[in-house]
Amino acid sequence: MNSRIHSIQAALREAGLDGWLFFDHHRRDPLGYRVLQFTPGSPVTRRWFYFVPATGEPYGLVHKIEEHTLADLPGARKTYTSWSSLVDGLRLIVGSARRIAMQYSQNCSVPYVSLVDGGTLELIRSLGLEVSTSADLVQTFESRWSPEQLDMHLEAARKVDEVRRQAFSQISERLRIKERITEFAVCEFIRSRFAAEGLIADHGPDCAVNANASNPHYEPSKDQCAEIKIGDTVLIDLWAKLNRPNSVYYDICWVGYCGQAPPDRYQNVFEIVRDARNLAVQRVIDGVRNRQDLRGYQVDDAARGHITGHGLADYFYHRTGHSIGEEVHGTGANMDYLETHDERKVIPWTCFSVEPGVYLPEFGIRCEVDVFVSEDGARVTGESQEKLVLL
Repeated sequence: MNSRIHSIQAALREAGLDGWLFFDHHRRDPLGYRVLQFTPGSPVTRRWFYFVPATGEPYGLVHKIEEHTLADLPGARKTYTSWSSLVDGLRLIVGSARRIAMQYSQNCSVPYVSLVDGGTLELIRSLGLEVSTSADLVQTFESRWSPEQLDMHLEAARKVDEVRRQAFSQISERLRIKERITEFAVCEFIRSRFAAEGLIADHGPDCAVNANASNPHYEPSKDQCAEIKIGDTVLIDLWAKLNRPNSVYYDICWVGYCGQAPPDRYQNVFEIVRDARNLAVQRVIDGVRNRQDLRGYQVDDAARGHITGHGLADYFYHRTGHSIGEEVHGTGANMDYLETHDERKVIPWTCFSVEPGVYLPEFGIRCEVDVFVSEDGARVTGESQEKLVLL
């Protein structure tokens, strides 16, 4: 058997599971292909199943006319043609297993892995099997970084932090000489600097003033953007990774005020959001240091509880953070007890954002850092905003 199967089996034994049943039809489950590290040897117009037991040989089940689908995977394969032979084949490949993992999440609490359809779940359960979520298994094989990826992230962090400084300086200089500058112009400047620094991003960045910053997914265009003026509040959200194979993202958000003295309301909300972020980061640091069984929703609690305590709960309407990987929104645990109840563990060699926000009608504030977790500690990987940027 290949090393990936051995690793999957070790993870299954550690989780107390009898096996992991992979299933796909018409390539609906990209996670399965990535975890198993294979490309189908034939079209996927019929259902296939692949069972990896905690011990012993894997076993595949494929349709007779697509029997080469699992050819690159180790273990025996059985073919089926009729629906009844499919059921018989499933009984054969799972053997004596009783508690198995699938790409399923109870109540869809982790929608990113809830890929098995309800009918297939009914079929598997009718065989007397208990289906558990594969969410933590998936992040074990999908979300952990290599040392090389961490190095690339830290290099990207240095570059993006410098571009961020330059972007705010551009705004400040244009205001000083009374030269017009727009949100879109700032985004164009950031994109040009990314290109010069060998950085790439899937979309973005975001520069938003005043009420525009209360839309967390605002993105200005050439024809629809606001001019930045004295007295405005400014939010800059930017993310990028090195233009190299297997590189991972760095993702941050900072805020500033165009003037010497920000309004008290803006300053106060900034401090609440900043402190919420710091509390969430400290929750991670303490949890990892004390070897606690830390879950994503508990990190969200730390930030959300602080904002709620200041009467601003209704203005914080997204999760506290998301997994980061080769995609800016990765497949690991999110820091979330609002949009979902993310019970996935915070595991070593993963990274995620911590980015609480408060979005009032007149302005929005978000303070974002990235947190990397190792076996014996956790740390913020770049610069952390502690004061408003005055422009």
